[in-house]
Amino acid sequence: METLKLASYLIGKVVIRDVVTGRLSGRIVETEAYPVGDPAGHAFRGKTQRNSSLFLERGHAYVYFTYGSSFMLNVASEVRCVGAGVLLRALEPLEGVDLMQSSRGTTRLLDLARGPGRLTEAMRIDLRQDGLDLCAAGPLWLAAGAQNTGDIGESVRIGLTRNVDPRWRFYERGNPYVSGPKRLRE
Repeated sequence: METLKLASYLIGKVVIRDVVTGRLSGRIVETEAYPVGDPAGHAFRGKTQRNSSLFLERGHAYVYFTYGSSFMLNVASEVRCVGAGVLLRALEPLEGVDLMQSSRGTTRLLDLARGPGRLTEAMRIDLRQDGLDLCAAGPLWLAAGAQNTGDIGESVRIGLTRNVDPRWRFYERGNPYVSGPKRLRE
């Protein structure tokens, strides 16, 4: 499945967000795959106005608002018209740490982008970035990582009530910026 391959491949890549006040960037250390046919995925019931970005070509942003308080950033993972995606769950901050701290209201480095809601808040991502091509330079894009990626672990996804057993969560083992319970970070 292309979605699972992409979820693992994205570990170590860099999310870059250019804002008026500077550049924010962070290394992806945790993802979750939501492949074709996954009942926990937003594309499961078909294309809607809300999830239409999931049906764009691989590499486009799908941003949505959830829990009444947080935006989530996903990467569309299949060919055009086939809905599936990869949720970005955690980043290791690289550039613009002071801007991230201001956005998040904390100076605790480990808490800036550990968890998908924190990630989007730190990176100043909202619905205006939905549908952007992350493979092209722009206000939000993905770049190759400059450092080697450590061993990649796999686990069950976090916070689901449907299709909870597949090991479709990928993370860099031993990285302190990975989210979730300790038993799912080792």
